[in-house]
Amino acid sequence: MLACNYAKKEEQPVIINYALPASVEMNSELKSKMNSICDEWYNQVLKKSGFSGGILVSQHGNTIFEKYEGRVHLNNAELINNQTPLHIASVSKTFTAMAVLKLCQDKLLNLDDPLSKYFNQFNYPGVTIRTLLNHRSGLPNYVYFMDELGWNKKKYVSNQDVLDALIQQKNQLQRIEAPNRRFCYCNTNYVLLALLVEKITQTPFEEHIKKTIFIPLQMNHSFVYSDADSSKANPSFDPQWRQAAFINLDKVVGDKNVFSTPEDLLKWDRLLSSKLYLNDSMLQQAYQPYSNEHAGIRNYGLGWRMYNYPDGYKIIYHNGWWHGSNAVFIRLIKEDATIIVIGNKYNSNIYKARDLISLFIQHNVDVNEND
Repeated sequence: MLACNYAKKEEQPVIINYALPASVEMNSELKSKMNSICDEWYNQVLKKSGFSGGILVSQHGNTIFEKYEGRVHLNNAELINNQTPLHIASVSKTFTAMAVLKLCQDKLLNLDDPLSKYFNQFNYPGVTIRTLLNHRSGLPNYVYFMDELGWNKKKYVSNQDVLDALIQQKNQLQRIEAPNRRFCYCNTNYVLLALLVEKITQTPFEEHIKKTIFIPLQMNHSFVYSDADSSKANPSFDPQWRQAAFINLDKVVGDKNVFSTPEDLLKWDRLLSSKLYLNDSMLQQAYQPYSNEHAGIRNYGLGWRMYNYPDGYKIIYHNGWWHGSNAVFIRLIKEDATIIVIGNKYNSNIYKARDLISLFIQHNVDVNEND
C-alpha cells in the first residue's frame, strides 16, 4: 500500500484562502428541468414528511437546487436559512479523516504506523492509523463502553477520557476483536484520530480544523463544537419536536460535532475535488475499498462510505445521525455532482436523497445507512 514517511513536525504557514475553481454554468434548459425534478422530489419526500433543515444539489460547483425549511429553536420564530449551522453528525468524520491524510501527505505521520507509536501506553497491537480510518481496528465503541465501565453520567466525557479508559480498563472491556479482520463501524476510531491530530499538530482539534480548513475555505458558518461555541450549537429534535438532551457524550469530537451548512459543505466538496488540499495519491487511498471479506458493492474507504460497482464506478458518500440530527453528503466524483441534506429534526426520509443520484447516473443505489 502507499504510505507516507514520518518526519518531525515543522511549522506550516496558514493558508489565507483557497482559490477554488470557478463553477461551470449549465445549459439553462437542462438546469431548469433538473431543478423541477428536485423540487418535486423535495415537496413529495421531504417537505411532506415535516422536514426541518437544508438541502443543496450541485454539479460542477453550480447550484441546481437549494431549499431551507423549519425552525432553529422552539421558543422563537427564527427560521433555518443558508447561514444556520446544524450538526452534521458522522459526516464530521470526513473532516477528521482528511485532516489525518493531510498530515500524512505533509510527511508528519505514516498511515501504517501503530497508534502506540504516538500513545505509548496504548496496548492494542496491530491497531494502526489506517485501521482506525477504515473501521477495521477491532476496538469497542465508546458510546457504549463508557457507560458499561461505570462512567459518571453527570460528568462530560472527553476524547482523552476515552483513550484513558482503553488503556487503564482494557481488562474490563468487552467486544475487543483482532484488528483488520473485518469492518465494524466504530466511533472510537475517530475519537482517537482527533487525539492524534492534536498530538501531531500540538493544537486543539477544533482549532486545527478551523485554521486549516474552515478559515482558508471561508466556511464562515462551520465549527467543531467546543465550550466557546456553545451559543452557536443549535439544538436538534425528535420527529415530535421534542428537543434532544445535551448528554455526557456531547463534547467528544472527531466522530461527530461538526456544525455546518449545505453551502459550506459544498465548499468542502469543491476543495477535495480541486486537489488543492489532498493530491491524487491521498485521495485514491481515501476512496479505496478496504473491506472486501463479504461480497457486495457496499464498502468503506478512509473516512468515506462508498458503493463500489463491478465496472469500477464508485459513489462516495457519508451519512450521519446523532440525537435528532441527521445528514447526507453524497459525492459523484466522475460527474462532479454533490447532494447535501442536513436536518435538525430527525427524519428518515433525509436518507432518501439517494433518489436524486438518478439525475446524474443510472446505477441503482440504496444509500440507507444512518451514519
